[in-house]
Amino acid sequence: MSKESKAWYASWFDTEYYHTLYKDRDYEEAQLLIDNLSHYLNLSENAKVLDLACGKGRHSIYLNQLGYNVTGVDLSENSINTAKKYENDTLHFEVHDMREELTEKYDAILNLFTSFGYFADEADNAKALKAIHNSLNEYGLAVVDFMNVDKVIDNLVAEETKNVDGITFNIKRKYENGFIVKNIQFQADGQQHDYTEKVKALRLEDFEKMMNDNDIYLLDVFGDYKLRKFYKKESDRLIMIFK
Repeated sequence: MSKESKAWYASWFDTEYYHTLYKDRDYEEAQLLIDNLSHYLNLSENAKVLDLACGKGRHSIYLNQLGYNVTGVDLSENSINTAKKYENDTLHFEVHDMREELTEKYDAILNLFTSFGYFADEADNAKALKAIHNSLNEYGLAVVDFMNVDKVIDNLVAEETKNVDGITFNIKRKYENGFIVKNIQFQADGQQHDYTEKVKALRLEDFEKMMNDNDIYLLDVFGDYKLRKFYKKESDRLIMIFK
């Protein structure tokens, strides 16, 4: 049986099956968010933008098409190796742990689609947030787009089966010990696979505390990809702009 022997995000994100399961994510919705953020951030042409936890780089590529100088970073070597095929003079990719500061300073750092809260140790999540803050230049702004935990918990689907590219993924979800937990089991390539996603159930007040503790200034909070007002029980997303 294939079971992660290291941190879940370091093993699951590095498999081809992760990208198979999530292949049908809404790209138009993603582009809507990026377009709206670009307008809100009022970035100049050729602004230096970091796509933090970029996966295979699809959002980095779109940001680059908008005219920005983009660096995409991710912990998954396999994802970065795939993304590197799309590199050009103003688009680059590298393997990077979000808990570590970058040597470059950026006009904007985007951490999109709940690519945060992976660490079991709360100090690591705070360290990641601080690393984002410290990798901004003097006038730079950062965006963390996270799930709205209260709505997710209220609407959690306990069990689900998805058939993608001939693979049957059996998915179980629960809220346990402060984490949203998703267990994913499937058979592929003659093996039984078993992976678990665990994302810290961070609410706005949790982010506010981390920001206050690390001298990070929260500028704005939005509740969806159209950047409308955040409502604790109703909004689809928790989108925070800070510097």
